[in-house]
Amino acid sequence: MTERKPPGVNFESWIDRQIREAEQRGDFAALPGRGKPLPDGPAPYDEMWWIKQKMAREGLSSLSPTLALRKEAEDTLVAAADAPSERVARRLVTELNDKIREALRLPPPGPPLGLRPYDVDEVARDWRERHPA
Repeated sequence: MTERKPPGVNFESWIDRQIREAEQRGDFAALPGRGKPLPDGPAPYDEMWWIKQKMAREGLSSLSPTLALRKEAEDTLVAAADAPSERVARRLVTELNDKIREALRLPPPGPPLGLRPYDVDEVARDWRERHPA
């Protein structure tokens, strides 16, 4: 599309012709996402959209360490409830408890943690109730 618009041709017909010719050449046939819905529906414009997408792709969080640990605790409890075995559920909660104990020992910056280690036996009992043999 480096050619210039010829004089006397309106922009709409010039652009339409270029698009039609590109379609005929197959320039659009191998585009990533072809035939898939557009990501994210119509939403109000956000000036920080590109930063948020970059952080999501990189797995970064804008939460403080304490809030991130609270979110991780919620996610871990859901994952433990849906775990394939009681052993996996116990392992998930044990690893979470280690992180909570470390955060209680050396409080990270941010709001108070407001968590205590979870009772692994209680989580395992809940798992057994959800998954009868």
